Order: sequence, then structure tokens, then C-alpha cells
Amino acid sequence: MCFSAALALPLLPNLEKNSANCTSNCSGKDEDSNKGQSVKLSLPAYKWRLVIAYDGTRFSGWQYQQSTPTVQCVLEEALTKKMKINRKELCLVGASRTDAGVHAWGQVAHFVTPFNYETLDGIHRAVNGLLPSDIRVREFSPAAPEFHARFSVTSKIYCYQVYNSTIMDPFLRHYAYHSEYKLDAAVMRDAAKHFVGKHDFSAFANTSRNDRVPNPVKTILRFDVVEKGPLLRLEVEGSGFLYRQVRNMVALLLQVGRQAVPPDIVVRILESRDRKELAKYTLLLPPHGLSLETVKYNEEHLILPTDSPASSFGRHHSISKCKVLFV
Repeated sequence: MCFSAALALPLLPNLEKNSANCTSNCSGKDEDSNKGQSVKLSLPAYKWRLVIAYDGTRFSGWQYQQSTPTVQCVLEEALTKKMKINRKELCLVGASRTDAGVHAWGQVAHFVTPFNYETLDGIHRAVNGLLPSDIRVREFSPAAPEFHARFSVTSKIYCYQVYNSTIMDPFLRHYAYHSEYKLDAAVMRDAAKHFVGKHDFSAFANTSRNDRVPNPVKTILRFDVVEKGPLLRLEVEGSGFLYRQVRNMVALLLQVGRQAVPPDIVVRILESRDRKELAKYTLLLPPHGLSLETVKYNEEHLILPTDSPASSFGRHHSISKCKVLFV
């Protein structure tokens, strides 16, 4: 149920800056691009935060494109249909521009509306009802005016799954890369430690079709190699990532795990700052093993506005009990 749009609404500061990339058609850009076409919105407005999960198999990535299906395009269609506002007014912005075929469990996005809601459970359920089964909004929350899905990020966690067995598990074929080579997880952990810290990752970034040159210096907070039977989960948390950086880092670790190259090869390639140096040892891994797991934020920007509705995490159905009279 909506409040009337005529009610006093809070102003959103710096909305033109925070609305960057609302409508830009940006296929193939780096994962943490922050610049784009800004859109002026009619003030005042309310801001909302979504946590989204999707199977990226059939999508051409997150970012809106006119010619091919993307997650942002499908989500915008559902939101604009339910909110009855156009996409420029909605101004949906995602935390990460995941590539074609990449999945997400914890993608985050924000959008704005010119009206508030008393409760979010109903609208949450309605939006999910309009989405295809391979996209789900896991959380629907109010957001502070200062919150921005991309600019408020402190770190992101990606996971690349590798199924290490002679025979591939058919149930994981869309969500894990199959390695028939026996991998030494302990050696891979040793090599992964070299990625941790602040480095220039130019050697691990593919050339993007983006006009601007992103800052190649990123901070990796942790890089874990977790074994679950034949399944290896390579989990990396960082301040940001260059275009296809995660898949390139994992590709080199697989070469280390096969014992084709020594663990200290990571240091040599990092110091080279040359993508051609990495290409001597490995090729880019396919996207289907990669998933955006979590996006972490500045805690101050996650404080809910006053007089806002409670966050919605979905709710279970219940069966009404009735008394049956026997004659």
C-alpha cells in the first residue's frame, strides 16, 4: 500500500552524482566502473535497496543493454511495471557489473521512487512474481539518502567453483568449472597468499571496451581455497576488481595446482604489470564458475531512515485452520 505522493518527502542529497549510470548502455565495462551518464530526477524521492540472486546462464551480464537480455533489464521491467514509473525515474544502479554467464547470490542494487510504502512484504512478493525463476530479490529494504549501491561499497566477495574429478557432476555443470587434472589445494593456497595486499593488477585485467582507464591498484583482503570433497571454492574478497580479474587470478592458481608452474609465479606476473606475461601461462577461465557472493558496505550508510517500513526478507505461507463439524 502506497502513501500519497503529495506527502512531505525527504530530499536526497547529491542525487545527480548518486544516480550515475542509471541509463547508460555499458556492455563490456570493467566490474567497478564508477562513471557514466548522470540523470536528473524530480526531487524529492525515496531510496530503496535490493539484494538479488540470479542464475546468469542465459543473461548477457548485469548491465542494461538494448539488444540482449540482461539482469538489470529484466529487473527494471518488473520494477517499472509494479511502480508505474519509467526507468529513468527509477534509476536502478547495481553494485557490480557482472559479466555474461556470471551468477550472483548477493548482488545489491538501489532505486528511487517518488512515494513511500507502509510495508514492503507485499511489494517484495509482487516484484518476485513478475520476475523469471532465475532471478529473485532476496531482500527489499529502505535505504538512507547517502546509500549508493556502488559508491558505498567497502569490499566485494567473489567465489569461483572448480569441480576436481575425472567425471563432471552434471548437477554442477552450470555452476562449476571442470578440471580433470588433479589439483594440489595446499600449493594453491600458498600461491593465493601472494595476491593478498595492495597491488597493481594490470597483468590480470582483460582489455575492456570502456573508454576510460580504471585504477589498476586494488586491495585483496583475503583469498581462500576451500575444499568440499571434489569441489574447490576459491573465495576472494577485495576493495574492487578490474575487468575479468578474478577469473584470471583463478586461472593462474589452477596452473599452480596442476604443478605446471611454481607458486611464486604470482609475484613475477604481478610485478610485470603486463597482461601478455599472464597469457604465456594460462587462458581466461569461463564465466559459469564465478558468482558474486556478498557486497559489504559502509555501516553508516546502512542505517535505515526514520519512519521507514521494516525490511522484507520474504515470508512463509500459512494454512488457516478451520473446525470441521461432524454430524
